This record gives sequence, C-alpha cells and structure tokens, in this order.
Amino acid sequence: MTAARPGASWCDRPPRPGWEAHERVAVASSWFAVYRLEEGVIALYEPHQAQEVISWLILGEESALLFDTGMGLAPIRPVVEGLTRLPVVVLNSHTHYDHMGGNAEFDEVLALDSDYGRHNARGWDHSAVAGELVPSAFCAEKLPGFDPTSFRVRPFRATGLVADGHVIDLGGRRLEVLGLPGHSPDSIALLDRKGGLLWSGDTFYEGEIWLYFPGTDLDAYARSARRLASLVPGLKRVFPSHNAPVAAPEKLVALAQAFERVHEGAATTRPSRDGLVEYPFEGFSFLMRGAGPTP
Repeated sequence: MTAARPGASWCDRPPRPGWEAHERVAVASSWFAVYRLEEGVIALYEPHQAQEVISWLILGEESALLFDTGMGLAPIRPVVEGLTRLPVVVLNSHTHYDHMGGNAEFDEVLALDSDYGRHNARGWDHSAVAGELVPSAFCAEKLPGFDPTSFRVRPFRATGLVADGHVIDLGGRRLEVLGLPGHSPDSIALLDRKGGLLWSGDTFYEGEIWLYFPGTDLDAYARSARRLASLVPGLKRVFPSHNAPVAAPEKLVALAQAFERVHEGAATTRPSRDGLVEYPFEGFSFLMRGAGPTP
C-alpha cells in the first residue's frame, strides 16, 4: 500500500517516473494503463488512484498467471482477456483490499493456505475502503457511472491452495511461491529463478511501505526482508506491486539493511499522518506505529 502524492488532482498528475521507458499497450479501458516490461511480463497499472496498484500478467507457453487483481474499481478481466488467449489463474501477493478487488471476476484463483486469507476472501465492506474513494484519492472522471458510496470488494472462492516453495509451471516459465509474512500474514512473492525475475508484492516497493495495517508482524517482516536480500545474486529485475514498475535487485539489500537500522533504533524518524511515524531511506520508507521489531 502507498499514500497519495501531494499536489494536483489525480486526473492532472503526470505519470510517475519509470513508466516512460516501457512499451505502452493499448487497451479498451480508461482506468488501467498497461505496459509490456519484457517478453511475457505485462503490468496493469492503476495510476488514477492513490494506491497506484500494479497487477502483473505473467505469460508462459501454455497458461498465464495474474498476480493480483487490483482495487476492483473497474473490471480487470476484460483487459486481461484482451492481452492473452491463454487460460489465466489468479494468485494474490496478499489479500489486502487493493490487491484482490477483481478476484471475483475469475474462475480459477489460487490462495495461500492461511486463516488471514480465508477471512479476507469474504470481501471487504464499504467502510474498509471508503477512504480510498474520497475525491483527493482517485480520479472519478476515469470511471463514468461509478458510485463511490456503495463500492465494496466482493468475496471470492479459492479453487486451489499454495504454500511456500510451491512451483507453478506456466509452460516454459516456472514461478516459485515465496512465503514472506510481515506486511501481512499471507504476503508472498513470485520468483522466476531461470529468468532472474522477482515479483515482490508489498514486501518491497519504492515509496511508503505500510507496516501498521492490522496483521502486520514486524519481526516476521525483518526475516522476510533478509530472505529477499539473499536472492539478489541471482536476480536481474524486481517487479513491485505499487508505484514504479521496476527496481534494481540491490534495493532488496538496502531494504534489509534499512530495517535492521530500525531494529537497532538507529534510524531517523519523522512524524506522519494519523499519529504514525515514518522511517525514511533512499527511495523508500517504512510507515509504522513507532515501535520497531523486537530485539
């Protein structure tokens, strides 16, 4: 999750730096901005809402995987079907409302075997997402006919379960599930070892990394950050789930080192909104309730 950028309204903001380097793909949707990052890797970006969610369509030779389904403010399945004719299965980086909003549109949804995920599969009520729909948080002009007063995230049914170490074979591309609890109990990443590609979910992205939402475990997050850093020698590119589309693998080392500084009480802080505390580092920060991990 991320926070709104200050300044002009969402309809007037220029694209976030980093997207201009990639091929824009024309789609029949005014809500999603779609980019091809490399062969078989397509980003479905929601630039008109404060979360700036990125859902990832990953193509193999025989099937495709949609890693997250966004906010659910606009249908995502027609966009996906316009991009591939392959059978598509959904898997969430975690089940916060901004990543599972379109799950109910799909027939095949994999899920981590998690009580937290099972609870969130019931959907999110309007009261939980209303703050994402205030005028300062999204561009309603991009969603003609949309009613922000009644929107809720619909429930979905998982058709299969995965666990840490599970491998999903798309045909010519194998994706390994990495369990990364911390940001949420059911946070995962996807690793293409052969291609050196990592989809990091919300464990890492450039911007404010939320570590205060119900279910966050700071000690688990520290372990997950170290796990990601250990992968860096085999990585070529990192694809986060918010804001900018690509990060250098070395950022994962910086992430683990930065959180260790928080752990040691050596990190600089500054006050943020709603009584939260921000720990700023180069390119990212941690937004927390003020207490670091257990020593």
